[in-house]
Amino acid sequence: MRAMVLHAPAPAEGRPLRAEEVVEPLPGPGEVTLRVRACGVCRTDLHIVEGDLPQARFPLIPGHQVVGQVVGLGPGVDPSMLHATVGLGWMGGTCGECRFCREGRENLCSEAEFTGFTRPGGYAERAVAKASFCYRLPSHLNAERAAPLLCAGIIGYRALRLAGALEPVRVGFFGFGASAHVAIQVARFFSAQVFVFTRADQHQRHARELGASWAGNPTDPPPAPLDCAVIFSPAGEQVPLALQHVIPGGTVACAGITMSQIPSLPYALLYPERRLISVANATRQDARELLDLAARIPIHTQVEVLPLAEANEALLRVKRSQVQGALVLQP
Repeated sequence: MRAMVLHAPAPAEGRPLRAEEVVEPLPGPGEVTLRVRACGVCRTDLHIVEGDLPQARFPLIPGHQVVGQVVGLGPGVDPSMLHATVGLGWMGGTCGECRFCREGRENLCSEAEFTGFTRPGGYAERAVAKASFCYRLPSHLNAERAAPLLCAGIIGYRALRLAGALEPVRVGFFGFGASAHVAIQVARFFSAQVFVFTRADQHQRHARELGASWAGNPTDPPPAPLDCAVIFSPAGEQVPLALQHVIPGGTVACAGITMSQIPSLPYALLYPERRLISVANATRQDARELLDLAARIPIHTQVEVLPLAEANEALLRVKRSQVQGALVLQP
């Protein structure tokens, strides 16, 4: 089968992914084989390709926002899954036995596996996944439009929940990319007012088109104090900016898997019981809840579809913030 393979981390400018013929994977016990129909391009893919996340196993097939048709079943898989169209996200497996798994916090499992990172991902014609980590998808979305929900959507939803933004509050969004363009639809469904901080004029316009109450630069003061905020960008310098705009008792959630150095900040920013929290992966329950909301709202993703062979160009565009909505690769 054809796949885009990373043999060693390198800057996206060097186009490090190689188009190769690789052996088609076979499903093991509890696994399914997917014929990949679409795979979203995530900023986490960029971090993996450039070596910001050192636990990757090489050679590696990236991609963790996968929509595919089940074309093969391993032992122990429900036969009704055959031919179903399902989604596969970042969480590719957990131990199921540790304290975190037992408590419903499987996102913190130390034995967790991750699609396109520690397991082969969706920048390929076929992918193998654990059946219990595949999700049925909303019927109103085709494969390309469903793909960004499987990480950008799920992480955005968890970040909103941890920040306390699933209710009628004023919430700040710092950065406005693939995750934020889904999260704003969720937040507005819960009657939240969304204030967007982003440097790019086109992203400010996009935010307003999706219902933002205000959009400006990260250093601009919002027209009203924020009850909470979510930082979608990987820029650590935005943490004190967000904290200073959040009311006492408010929460700032950092949604990225990695972030540049957070600068020194005065204790006075935290003292009024402001909370700073990270978002570490997501659980399958987060995924189910987000996909249910996607059907109820309904969520509409804005995507640009590219052929799989253009994966390097797609990552470079993500790095340069030259994307409105999300990019999706199609084998």
